[in-house]
Amino acid sequence: MRRTSRFSLLVLTALLFVAPAYAQTTPKVIGEFRDWAAMTLKDRTGDVCFMSSSPQKWTSEPKNVRRGDIYILVTHRPGTKARDEISVYPGYTYKEKSEVVVAIDGQDYKLFVDKDVAWAVDADTDRTVVKAMIGGNTMVIRGTSNRGTVTTDTFSLSGFTAAHNAINKACKIR
Repeated sequence: MRRTSRFSLLVLTALLFVAPAYAQTTPKVIGEFRDWAAMTLKDRTGDVCFMSSSPQKWTSEPKNVRRGDIYILVTHRPGTKARDEISVYPGYTYKEKSEVVVAIDGQDYKLFVDKDVAWAVDADTDRTVVKAMIGGNTMVIRGTSNRGTVTTDTFSLSGFTAAHNAINKACKIR
C-alpha cells in the first residue's frame, strides 16, 4: 500500500478510537514524516495534537492471527497539561491484567492494559519512552490477547522525531 493511502487509512482508524473522546471534527493532517503522521484537532479542552504509526504488515507476528488495525499514538493535550501520552492499539482485546512490553533498541518498557489499549503507568514513563523513541531506530511491541496469543509488532521510528517536532509546534509545546 502506498504511504499516503496507508496514512489515510491510519487517520480514519485513529478517528474511530479518538473521536468519541474528543467529540469534535475530523483531524487535520499537519504532516507525514516517513513512517509517522502528525495530526491536530480540537476537543472540549482545546487543541489536541497527536502522531501515529502502524507496523509494516510483514513484521507483525504470528502471521495466521486475525486482528484489527494496529497502531500507536503519541498525544499532547495542552488544555489538560498532558504531554507525550502513549497509547498502543493492537487490533484485539488484551488479556486481563497482562502487561505490554515496548522494546526500543534493546531497552524494555512496560505498559498496563485496559481492554484494547495499552498505556504507560504515569507521565514520567510516557516521557521516558518518547525520549527513547526520539533516539531509537526500531520499536518492538509484545502483547498477549485475551485468547492467550502472544503478538509481536515491529515499528519503524524513521520520521518519529520530525513528527514529534510537528506536534510540539502545533500545540506550542517547548
